[in-house]
Amino acid sequence: MTEQKKTTIVLFSGDYDKTMAAYIIANGAAAYDHEVTIFHTFWGLNALRKDEPITVKKNFMEKMFGKMMPRGADKMGLSKMNFAGMGPKMIKDIMKKHNAIPLPQLIEMAQEQDVKLVACTMTMDLLGLHKEELLDDIDYAGVAAYLGDAQEGHVNLFI
Repeated sequence: MTEQKKTTIVLFSGDYDKTMAAYIIANGAAAYDHEVTIFHTFWGLNALRKDEPITVKKNFMEKMFGKMMPRGADKMGLSKMNFAGMGPKMIKDIMKKHNAIPLPQLIEMAQEQDVKLVACTMTMDLLGLHKEELLDDIDYAGVAAYLGDAQEGHVNLFI
């Protein structure tokens, strides 16, 4: 009997292209029967935000973070050549022409393949994000839980 392969990814980046790379790797690993965890922390949490505005009680700083951060994966900017928002539009057009799967669908695919999507609770507290603002059917944990998964990981990535 072969040992279950495990892949973990810390998604720190809030950039569309880096997040897309993380999800492509995660979906590929899951397709190869790896048990996959993506631990979303800091700006990586934006990939898990719902597109629509959710009304929750927040203090002034939490409201400011909420307004400055993109709401959902499709609104994230590029790491390079963002061009005041034109870069993401251009890359999405190119992706469409080449039949590449857009980021929101990559996230759905990961959920369908039982990739464990984890939101960092400490960062949620720091940025004032509430569970109601994030996608359904995700996990919530701190760094200790991620380290438990990573300790058994055959592939551990930081993106």
